[in-house]
Amino acid sequence: MNKGDSPFDLAALRHYLAAHIPDLGPQLSARAFAGGQSNPTFLLTDGRGQWVLRKKPAGELLPSAHAVDREYRVIRALHGTSVPVARPICLCDDPGVIGTMFYVMEFVQGRIFWDPALPELTNAERTELYEDVNRVVAALHSVRPDSVGLQGYGREGQFLERQITRWSRQYQASETRPILEMHKLIAWLPGHIPAAQGHGIVHGDLRLDNMIFHPTEPRVLALLDWELSTLGDPLADLGYHMLPWHLTAQQFRGMAGENFAALGIPSERDYLAAWCRRTGHAPVEESTWTFYLVYNMFRLAAILQGIARRAEDGTAAAGNARETGAKAGPIAAFAWQLAVRQLGAT
Repeated sequence: MNKGDSPFDLAALRHYLAAHIPDLGPQLSARAFAGGQSNPTFLLTDGRGQWVLRKKPAGELLPSAHAVDREYRVIRALHGTSVPVARPICLCDDPGVIGTMFYVMEFVQGRIFWDPALPELTNAERTELYEDVNRVVAALHSVRPDSVGLQGYGREGQFLERQITRWSRQYQASETRPILEMHKLIAWLPGHIPAAQGHGIVHGDLRLDNMIFHPTEPRVLALLDWELSTLGDPLADLGYHMLPWHLTAQQFRGMAGENFAALGIPSERDYLAAWCRRTGHAPVEESTWTFYLVYNMFRLAAILQGIARRAEDGTAAAGNARETGAKAGPIAAFAWQLAVRQLGAT
């Protein structure tokens, strides 16, 4: 067995994994998953079993970027709780094995849904699926960090203040052309932050397509992609998760404008109320919820602007990066309009 088409030494990898995977077969292969993951991800197989490997990219990296050890830590902490995650296998911090730090987890076979309106399902299946998604999200936000060894996984207090500062800087560092509404949001958001709504584990990217569902049942088998996870305000995490109720498919992977009742999808208010009931969170005031939505649209626009910058620099991984990055301006404009219309922003 040699390196072959793999970007790393499969023989060295197999030698390392043999100590962690009982009865590992003699032949190991690796296939890269398609997509623009910032941490390269591979499907491993020995002809009998399958696993997923996530590694840091090669080359010089920002000090806090691509922290696969943090991903592994949170997956290991949550495994065995009511939050479904892939079973962690091992973390290797020795770059001598395949060139960079990596971790391996089990491969979870199932479905991924890219359109939150779920056109491939029946009305009853949509209802059941969103019920289970709500259950899983609430379960995550109900876990006490210290109960699973995640104390110190993130700073406590002033979560939104720090996040707004972070994403403001990210936007400013990646600006390709001025987006007026982003500058307005950067100036307005820090002075209008509501009281903190709680403290817990936040995933950071709770999109429907970061969940693996049972092959035939409307049930979440695993939450994926913990790269942005930390400790913070769960309501901020939920706000990002619920942006599809406000954004259209054209704006960014949304379902706004759909007839939710006709589709069997819960309304925004019903879904939020179900999360509050499951987590024990007090009902959320309308103005507070609107701020969280505006903040998350701002955050999303900053992320998309980063993609736009990489597309312009020629370093973007995805082929549609320029098209995706171009969505930053319209989303920022929509966020500012919402702040003006419902929160009196000027």
